[in-house]
Amino acid sequence: MHGPDGLVRCPWSLSTPEYVAYHDTEWGWPVASVAGLYERLTLEAFQSGLAWITILRKREGFRRAFAGFDPEVVAGFGDDDRERLMADAGIVRNLAKIDAALANARVVADLGEGFADLVWSFRTDSPRPGPGEFRAVTPESTALAKALKAAGIRFVGPTTAYALMQATGLVDDHRSDCEVPDAALLRAAVEAVAAQRAKPWGRTR
Repeated sequence: MHGPDGLVRCPWSLSTPEYVAYHDTEWGWPVASVAGLYERLTLEAFQSGLAWITILRKREGFRRAFAGFDPEVVAGFGDDDRERLMADAGIVRNLAKIDAALANARVVADLGEGFADLVWSFRTDSPRPGPGEFRAVTPESTALAKALKAAGIRFVGPTTAYALMQATGLVDDHRSDCEVPDAALLRAAVEAVAAQRAKPWGRTR
């Protein structure tokens, strides 16, 4: 599947310009910061049951509504903010998902850097899938979902956890024939973050 520049990309990325940009510049690149991981966790949870393009097109609305996904700020949201979010057409107005995002912010704020260490402790070095291969759940994503739930994170199961892993560099799920981004550059970036977050989760607190 060739993109607008003639290079081969993962087939899912070619249906809209937003997908092409997301695929090329974000998907699979490592996210190391606590706020960045909280953002991806929140967006993946809101995506559940919806097309990802819906979330991408509302992403700036989400960022405005959730204070740039600063977990310290969102952790302080109260009832007025909850009502404001439910009235905000710039996001997905789902009360269960909003409540989970607010509760998760409190957990993430409490864990601090330990949240990023927890997530990155589940990085896996599995090979890229070949054409026709598809992964939605893995033993690692099942274990990550269990660990996140044990820490107090809500609205996350093995499928959402795997989408989080794909989005943040914990697994490289670009197809084996994908030419964008460059596989070697992507791997080097991931390994640099993995080295930074090398502590096993149980030793980070």
